[in-house]
Amino acid sequence: MNKRRHRRRKLPNAPVALDITSLSHEGRGVAHIDGKLAFVDGALTGERVTATYVRRRSQFDELRVNSVEVASKQRVEPRCKFAVQCGGCSLQHMHSDTQIEFKQSVLLEQLQHAAAISPENIQILPFLQARKFNYRRKARLAVRMVAKKGGALVGFREKYSSFITEMDDCKVLVEEVAVLIQPLREIITRLQGSRLIPQIEVAVGERMEAGNSVNQVALVIRHLEPLHATDLEQWLTFAEQQKVDLYLQPSGNDSVHKVYPADGEERLQYFLPEFDLTMRFHPMDFTQINAEINRLIIPQALTLLELNNQDTVLDLFCGLGNFTLPMARICESVTGVEGNKEMIERGKENAKLNNIDNANFYIANLCDSIEGKAWSAIKFTKILLDPPRSGAIEIIQQIAKLGAQKIVYISCNPATLARDTACLIGNGYRLKSAGVMDMFPHTTHVESMAEFEYAK
Repeated sequence: MNKRRHRRRKLPNAPVALDITSLSHEGRGVAHIDGKLAFVDGALTGERVTATYVRRRSQFDELRVNSVEVASKQRVEPRCKFAVQCGGCSLQHMHSDTQIEFKQSVLLEQLQHAAAISPENIQILPFLQARKFNYRRKARLAVRMVAKKGGALVGFREKYSSFITEMDDCKVLVEEVAVLIQPLREIITRLQGSRLIPQIEVAVGERMEAGNSVNQVALVIRHLEPLHATDLEQWLTFAEQQKVDLYLQPSGNDSVHKVYPADGEERLQYFLPEFDLTMRFHPMDFTQINAEINRLIIPQALTLLELNNQDTVLDLFCGLGNFTLPMARICESVTGVEGNKEMIERGKENAKLNNIDNANFYIANLCDSIEGKAWSAIKFTKILLDPPRSGAIEIIQQIAKLGAQKIVYISCNPATLARDTACLIGNGYRLKSAGVMDMFPHTTHVESMAEFEYAK
């Protein structure tokens, strides 16, 4: 029996001229080719470009800018020489002011579409912005030995590809990490087990040095087989010379363990000086990747909640207490709830470290019913939630029944925020204000905050 082999349709080679009419929610230019929708990476509204195909689909095509014939006034020269190829960020060609305005437009469009919220009917919060480059404190760097490139590649994957960008610098990673890319490429190239390291997790904390806060880098080396003794020795020397904390993560083993320095302290820390807090975390813990924006988000959220010393607050998806403990400095009591046991333990650890005794932490699956949970019987006056990208639809109706006066919702996905907003409105709340924070400059990631009041 003969079987016809499926062959991928060959892409056209010739560039096409396109007029860009708008931007998609992913920040790509929108055009049409013979009536068919086309998304163009690297293009801006109002531009005329030539572009080459990268994918063809039944409903739309995807292309990449080849040249810009008529440029938008919002176009700037990317600071990073790898920006066109690297998938680590996608909007460096767009002016920073335009980026944040674009992100706000995405949020407002989603709210109008899913929750029938007109921008004129709510207060638009001021943009929260900080440094535009060298802000990223958490990253997963891919690693691969590529003989024709002369050794190891370390960095982010290319756009539309599984290949790793050949890079020796990065303008969005904090400088202490960016300068390590080339040394990491060199040491991995020299290792006997150079092909057995698929990725490196990076986390950056802070430490005090001569009265000033300086960055402290931790590297978590993923290795598929046990390290050869000489390779381990090279890593230890590297960590000492580069002044980084070094952790190993064996394949098939969740046990990440620190090997340098051998002080037994598997923790980094960051500071929230406005609240006199030191927050400790493991390099593999979830923390906000932009420390400066985090320090702006927290006081804004607490201001919107209008906290006082008589409030009892519920903090859902509380993590290690990033919002819980600042709120505990102001209100009568805070209850933090989170589905990850390690994060709950970290929250308790941080409460103890900061001598806070009015914050309690509970583990719970927040996709399940909260009925019968010890903490659900508390009369909460205010609620803060900071869910993952999937949002909080499973718990929205339940917390609405608690009748809290105020809810502040921190979101990393405007689509699920808009969906959950419609649910809260249907359960007696009014959206009072909303706005965006530039947590991830030069990417299409939209971080936002919404304030709700009980309207019944």
